[in-house]
Amino acid sequence: MEIFKNTNFDFLGKKWPFIWASLVLTVAGLGSLVVKGGPKYGIDFAGGALMYVKFDSKPPVEKIRSALSAKIPGEISVQEVTGSNEVMIGTELKDEKSLEANSGLMLQTLQATFGRDAGGKLDFHNNGATAISDRLRGPLQTAGVALSDPQLQDLVKAMLGHRDTPPRSGLLKSFDELNGVAGVTPQVISVLKQECYLAPFTVRSKETVGPKVGAELRNKAILATLYALGGMLVYIAFRFEWIYGVAAVIAVFHDTVITVGLFSLFDKEVNLTVVAALLTLVGYSMNDTIVVFDRIRENLKVARRGSFEFLVNASINQTLSRTILTSGLTFLSAVALLALGGQVLHPFSFALVSGILVGTYSSVFIASPILIFWTNFMEQRRKGARLEPAAAAGGKKGR
Repeated sequence: MEIFKNTNFDFLGKKWPFIWASLVLTVAGLGSLVVKGGPKYGIDFAGGALMYVKFDSKPPVEKIRSALSAKIPGEISVQEVTGSNEVMIGTELKDEKSLEANSGLMLQTLQATFGRDAGGKLDFHNNGATAISDRLRGPLQTAGVALSDPQLQDLVKAMLGHRDTPPRSGLLKSFDELNGVAGVTPQVISVLKQECYLAPFTVRSKETVGPKVGAELRNKAILATLYALGGMLVYIAFRFEWIYGVAAVIAVFHDTVITVGLFSLFDKEVNLTVVAALLTLVGYSMNDTIVVFDRIRENLKVARRGSFEFLVNASINQTLSRTILTSGLTFLSAVALLALGGQVLHPFSFALVSGILVGTYSSVFIASPILIFWTNFMEQRRKGARLEPAAAAGGKKGR
């Protein structure tokens, strides 16, 4: 399928605005990284505790931040998850010993700040089956509800399963919502109300990464990116010529640097999902560049009319439909993911959107000009080498 046929756009004649734009973005991004002391690493690389907490109403972000800052030393980040009543709460860790301590302290602080019942009751929203079973065992027997341990555990698991399924998703408005669960009787509801309470929030998930593990992951991520670039350089140098590989790798490295720089400029976190997006873009941009280079090689074999720049420009025009289809559709998918994917997928989708834009134009306006510059440079050297013997011979005749 071809959207454009027999086009003759002068892409390379418009290369300088894009080259200058790349230089500006590169310098701005690197400058931001230097000023900020590097990228803003997420919990995956920096180490820390991260909780996704859902509230029964709009989360009081400032109150959460204030309460946690008073109890936990270091930087506290509280971010709302778009389109829901959830927040992401993160704390930095100074050493391995504070890993579990901070995670537990986060929950204790939330319970102390937002708990509606301070009378020694158990939080039904933020405790597991074992804790709830232990709390209910004696009171149920006193209330005349005779259950063996396996029966009690099955009952509690059934109630928690009902609690955690949509639309409740971990939050009950009242214990009466459990009336439809198998095994739940009025006596059980009465004991639940007596022994437990419903906090206005629930911890949906919890992640903890130690500083040593984070540093190791960070180093492996950098090595993975460099190995990918090195492997592609070798492949393209073998498949085409070494200058093709150098041009393609410079263009892909350019894409990676600008994308990471944009993360620094917009103060966005770099985590494992961002690295996955960067590696995806490395392959995607490289593939786009190889398609253009392959067409250049084919055209060199068929005919050589005009300058090398004319041939490269023609090759770009011939692959234009393919570039628009692949890059355009991928870009639309990435934009949809950025708009609708939520806070969790935002770093990944932001990397894809910015990387696709930069990677698409770098294949045309960065990789191709490098190839043309080198080809023209070598052509000038060859001409100079041919002229030197002629000039020397002419000088001898003159004498």
